[in-house]
Amino acid sequence: PRQPARTLWYDRPRYVHLEFCVEDSAGVEVVFENQRVVFSCRNADGVEFYNEIDLYARINSKDSREKRSDRSITCFMRKWKEKVAWPRITKENIKPAWLSVDFDNWRDWEGDEEAERAMVEQYAEV
Repeated sequence: PRQPARTLWYDRPRYVHLEFCVEDSAGVEVVFENQRVVFSCRNADGVEFYNEIDLYARINSKDSREKRSDRSITCFMRKWKEKVAWPRITKENIKPAWLSVDFDNWRDWEGDEEAERAMVEQYAEV
């Protein structure tokens, strides 16, 4: 049986960030489409995780990427229209139980592009 991974998200001027919270993940697969992201993996116990999110707005799927760590898989999805705030991550105005705003990283980002660029570059180097 598969289940959705607990997922956190936050918005920035150029990117929308998603974090799939799965420890010790294996077989990670992330597919970025223009208005959808599909995530799947297994954890150390063999539990399968699967999330499919129809996105609020269009992303540049070719300039979006993910980074796996021991505790989670973080996705950087490049917005098609930069500097346009997303009020939610999902296309429909419904919030699945497994999806939450990442309040630790959420902030009003007006004029905060330099910090975002530095963060994305830092992840790219890892």
